[in-house]
Amino acid sequence: MGSGIATALILSGYPVILKEVNDQFLQAGLDRIKANLKSRVKKGKMSQEKFDKTISLVQGVLSYENFRDVDMVIEAVIENVNLKQQIFSDLERNCPQHCVLATNTSTIDLNLIGQKTNSQDRVVGAHFFSPAHIMPLLEIVRTEKTSPQVILDLMDVGKKIKKTPIVVGNCTGFAVNRMFFPYTQSALLLTDLGLDVYQIDRAITKFGMPMGPFRLADLVGFEVAVATGMQYLEHFSERVYKSLLLPMMLEDKRAGEKTRKGFYLYDDRRKAQPDPEIKKYIAKSRKMAGLISDGKPLSLTDKDIVEMVFFPVVNEACRVLDEGIAVQASDLDIASVMGMGFPPYRGGLIFWADFLGPEYIYSKLKIWSESYGDFFKPCTYLEERSVNKSKLSSPGKSMKARL
Repeated sequence: MGSGIATALILSGYPVILKEVNDQFLQAGLDRIKANLKSRVKKGKMSQEKFDKTISLVQGVLSYENFRDVDMVIEAVIENVNLKQQIFSDLERNCPQHCVLATNTSTIDLNLIGQKTNSQDRVVGAHFFSPAHIMPLLEIVRTEKTSPQVILDLMDVGKKIKKTPIVVGNCTGFAVNRMFFPYTQSALLLTDLGLDVYQIDRAITKFGMPMGPFRLADLVGFEVAVATGMQYLEHFSERVYKSLLLPMMLEDKRAGEKTRKGFYLYDDRRKAQPDPEIKKYIAKSRKMAGLISDGKPLSLTDKDIVEMVFFPVVNEACRVLDEGIAVQASDLDIASVMGMGFPPYRGGLIFWADFLGPEYIYSKLKIWSESYGDFFKPCTYLEERSVNKSKLSSPGKSMKARL
């Protein structure tokens, strides 16, 4: 992710210092940046002269010596709290007092990351979406202590690198990843109920998503998916579906696209093909889940699949609005389209949900929760909108100012 962020910055003329822990990782990062730019040259979007000028904006280093005059740092290491805390302590010691200390974490509470610093007013989330130099969304995460000026500075940078910034509050997963965490979990639940994974992916892509939840899991990688799932299990345990399918496959060295096998098989050109071998993992997962009590698997139409996958996402988005993590529904519409690939012609997640009607979504979730448990349990915000026959996008009592 760091190389993608660096690419986005240098494409807009920002000089970048890329720090790594050793020569091997540093060279790999620089090579990825070069590959990103060469791809633009190959497509005719950049001249060789422009390539040479742009790549010269990157300086690779192995120490913090050159950080004494930087204005902003964006940390993009793995999702490890202790590692991030150590890095932010190092940044506080080595960067000037005006420097914005940003993290690209996708799930970890920012208060934890900045806990061991005395500069929590400078700590802010700069959550890019992969690939960072292409995806247009920038999720800016504020804590109760983040300075409004820091948020404004990051918004300014976001716009200059051609991103659409949204400002959200601080919680596990923030706004975008949090509202979409039920996306893959819904699909895993449907699989344990007897549905075919490829049928689910086909229904979701037919709906307009660029890829289904299982193809997405392969792309993200099972290690990331499992680690992220543990974060949600820790903080939202009452409504997380605990499927064992991904951990089982990961234990058998199936990690997704990077290992050439996950739910799909991948050739040298990363082209995905269905893999019959996954049937044994699915059978074991279904047996452990014990949801097919009468031996008859669930049969659903494409419309049913779309609703059972996306209505829990709408439900979580309602919680995000109710808690004031997002200040207005249109921010979630923008985020769902630009960050998660929700079909633009449907207007965004909340716009689509309002088109269907809160009463309809609430009634469906209520029925499913009675059959399959709290994963589908409708939240208070959705229930109130259903009873009052008001739109999900109507301003609520919890709305907060962006800054």
